[in-house]
Amino acid sequence: MKKDKIIFWTITGLFSLFMALGAIPDILMIDDAKEVAKHLGYPMYLLPFLGVAKTFGAITILIPRFNKLKEWAYAGLSINLIGATYSIIQVDGFSNILIPLFGILLLTVSYIFWGKIKANNDKV
Repeated sequence: MKKDKIIFWTITGLFSLFMALGAIPDILMIDDAKEVAKHLGYPMYLLPFLGVAKTFGAITILIPRFNKLKEWAYAGLSINLIGATYSIIQVDGFSNILIPLFGILLLTVSYIFWGKIKANNDKV
């Protein structure tokens, strides 16, 4: 059980950092984030919204309580990353999908280990 918690917190911490590092440029509307959004065909007003949503989702999965809200956060972050992967494939093909796929991998492992801990009625 302790091993599961260590894996969960390590992966979840890395994933939250991954999402925060993507959210900050979006919230601040940094030029690089604008260029990526423009390249993918996203409207500029969407950047701060996505950045705030990613930030709230990353914070929510770090909070040891609020299981229902945590489920929603995992779902929203999944939709975000799957949407990013799809957008990149549509615009650039399969050449640039490693970053969102890495995020999906971290998210999946975090969710699996959170489920294991929750199934054993153990506190995260």
